[in-house]
Amino acid sequence: MLVLSALLGSTVAMAAKADTALAMNSPELSAQTTPTRSTETNVPVLNTVPTDPIKSVVPQAATAQPPVPQTATVPPISTTIAASGIPVTPDTPAATAEPATQAPAPIREAMIVAPASPNGDLWQRIRAGYAMKDLDSPLIKRHEKWYANHPDYVLRMSERAQHYLFYIMEEVDRRGMPSEIALLPVIESAFNPGANSIASASGIWQFIPSTGKHFGMEQNWWHDGRRDIIGATNGALDYLQKLHDQFGDWELALAAYNWGENGVTRAQAYNRKHHKPTDYSHLRMPRETRNYVPKLLAVKNIIADPARFGLQLSKIPDEPYFATVATSQHIDVKVAAELADISMDEFIALNPGHNRPVILQDKDNGNVLLLPVDKVDTFRTNLAKTNQRLVSWQPYESKKGESFDKIATHFGLSLAELRSANGLSKYAQESNGQTLLVPIPDDQPAADFAAFNMHPSAVAEMYGAVRYTVRRGDTISTIARRFHVSQMQLREANHGVSRLHVGQHFNIVLADHRSARRHHVAATRAKTRTSLRKASSVKVAYNAPQSKQPN
Repeated sequence: MLVLSALLGSTVAMAAKADTALAMNSPELSAQTTPTRSTETNVPVLNTVPTDPIKSVVPQAATAQPPVPQTATVPPISTTIAASGIPVTPDTPAATAEPATQAPAPIREAMIVAPASPNGDLWQRIRAGYAMKDLDSPLIKRHEKWYANHPDYVLRMSERAQHYLFYIMEEVDRRGMPSEIALLPVIESAFNPGANSIASASGIWQFIPSTGKHFGMEQNWWHDGRRDIIGATNGALDYLQKLHDQFGDWELALAAYNWGENGVTRAQAYNRKHHKPTDYSHLRMPRETRNYVPKLLAVKNIIADPARFGLQLSKIPDEPYFATVATSQHIDVKVAAELADISMDEFIALNPGHNRPVILQDKDNGNVLLLPVDKVDTFRTNLAKTNQRLVSWQPYESKKGESFDKIATHFGLSLAELRSANGLSKYAQESNGQTLLVPIPDDQPAADFAAFNMHPSAVAEMYGAVRYTVRRGDTISTIARRFHVSQMQLREANHGVSRLHVGQHFNIVLADHRSARRHHVAATRAKTRTSLRKASSVKVAYNAPQSKQPN
C-alpha cells in the first residue's frame, strides 16, 4: 500500500505521448509538433501550501479590473510556450516589476464569475466572445483539415478541458480579452497538464523554466509551479496582456508569445527598413510562429461549428468545476484523494504541479488543493474525523555510492518506484549521498515529517542536458532559438559542430543548468588555484606523483 505513487501520472503521460504522436503527423502544427515528454521520474504529488484553518473557496462574482501594462522584458516562451504562474488576486494588476524582486502573489480568495451563457453551455459562451479578426491564410484550412481527420484527438482534448476551461474563461473575461485566448491551451498542450516538451516546457500553458521563474512560478524538488492550474493561467494571461499592450494587436501578441518579443521586434524593424507593412501577415517568421495564429483560428472555427467538420466536443457546463481548499498539514497524495472520495487520476488532473507522493505544507507560498466543487465538504469532513496516518513516507539519508536497488529492496519498493518517488533518472544506479523519500514500514509509528531537499541543488536534475535529434529543416540557428541558447553555446556543447544532417544527435545544455554548472566549475577552479598556491609554499620531502587537475 505504501508504494502508491510510483505510477502516479502514468495515465496522463500515456495520453500525452499518444496525442503528441498523433499531432506529429501534421508537420505544420506549431510548437506542439515537437514530441512532448512526460517526466518519467516525477510522481505527480501534492504539495498543498495551506493556511490555517482548513477552508474552501468557491467561485464568486467580482468586479473586473483593467490590466496594467508591463514594461519588463520577458524571456521568450520557447517553441512550446510554457507556463505556470502565480495566482493573482482580483485586485492585483499584472506585475510591473522584474520577478527577481517581485514577491509571489497570494492565492486568490475567490474566483471570478462572469455572466453565464443563456443555455449554460461554456462552448456557447466562448463562441459569443470571439473578437479576433480572420486571416487570409491557407494554413487555417490546412489545420482545420488535420483536426477534422483526428476526431478522437479532438474529443479527448475537449474532455480534458472540462477540468480547466471554465476557470480560464473566467480570467479571460475578467481581463476583457477575446475568448479565442481561452482556446490557446488546445494548441499548446491539448489541455494535458502533464505535457512536457523537448525544450523543457511544462503544463497546459507550456512555460519553459526561465519564463516560469520570471512570472514567479516556483520550481523545486517538491513542486513545479508551471503546472499549477491557477498560477499558470494567470501567468500566461498576464504575459499575453503585456504583449498586446506592447504590440497593439492580438496576432502580434500571440506571435511574440510563441517566438519571443525580440523576434517580433526585429522582424518589424526589418520590414520598416524595407518599407513593408509590419502586421502579422507581412512579417518574416519561423515556420512554427507562422503557423501559430492560423492554428488557433482553425481551432476557433472548429469550436464555432464542430458538426461542419464532423467533430464532437464533450459538453462543458458554464459553471465552476473546482474550488480551492487549504490545509495546514502534510499529507500523502493518495490519502488526500481518498478523503475527497475521488480517483487518483482526477486528483492529479486538478493538482498536477506536485512532484512527490507527499503534499508538503509550505507557509511561505499560497498553494492550495483544487477539488471538484461537490467534493470539498466531503474532504473537510473526512479529514476532520480520520484517524489514519496522513503521511506514510519518511526521509532517508543515503550513503554515497549506496545502490538504489538495495535501498528500494530494503524499503519494499521496486527500483522504478524508488526512482519515481524521488525524481531520479532512469540511468541512476548509485546514490551521491542525497536524502531520499522512502515509505514508513507498517509496523512503525508515524514520525514527525520534516521537509527536506529544499535547497536549489536538489532540483539539478529538473534541467540538465537534452539530447536532440536533428530533423529536416533544422539549422544551428533554429535549434539554438528553440532551446533559448546561443549558437556559440550550442557549438561548444557539440565539439564545434557547424554542419547538420537529419538524424544527427545534439547535446543541448539548458540555460538554468548551464548557469549552475558554470558556477560549479568556477568554484572548483578557484578552489583548485587556492590549493595550488598553498601547496607551492609548503616544502615536501618526496616527489609525489602528478595528478591531473580538474579542468
